[in-house]
Amino acid sequence: MAMSVGDKGEDAPMSDINTTPLVDIMLVLLIIFLITVPVVLKTVSLKLPDVVFEPTTTKPENVNLSVRSADTDGDGEPNADSSACEVYWGQTPVDSKQLLDLGQKKLEKLIEDIGGVQNITEDNFPEVHIRGDVNTPYQCIGGVIYTMQYAGFQKIGFISEPAAGSSTLGRL
Repeated sequence: MAMSVGDKGEDAPMSDINTTPLVDIMLVLLIIFLITVPVVLKTVSLKLPDVVFEPTTTKPENVNLSVRSADTDGDGEPNADSSACEVYWGQTPVDSKQLLDLGQKKLEKLIEDIGGVQNITEDNFPEVHIRGDVNTPYQCIGGVIYTMQYAGFQKIGFISEPAAGSSTLGRL
């Protein structure tokens, strides 16, 4: 143990601060942080997509659907209490039964036209493109997705408008 002997006399107060306990505490905290930070920061490594709007290539065999909330007042705004949905196959309004029937008939006709299931490729398989109104409840769009998957479609995408001023060319 070290003892400080004052140069100014025995009665003078000692003005030095003992920093040893402070350094000990700081070292312990540093070790704790070095151990816990890697545990907290462990994540699954993912490559997230770059957000760039790409123009959609429309093939004639693709199915274009529009979904919106039913407007019973005629004022252009959907009712808050309305859970009814309007679904359009192209420009034709359809209900869920008709949507399923049209989807199944579309795939059956495709299989017949290309000569059987063995000839289906990713290039000739139709996609479903859904345009959903911003005020449409999720249950409406989710129901359309479920119906089209049940009909046999594998690729379902959403069509949206790019934000004003955004580029469709990507990074240069």
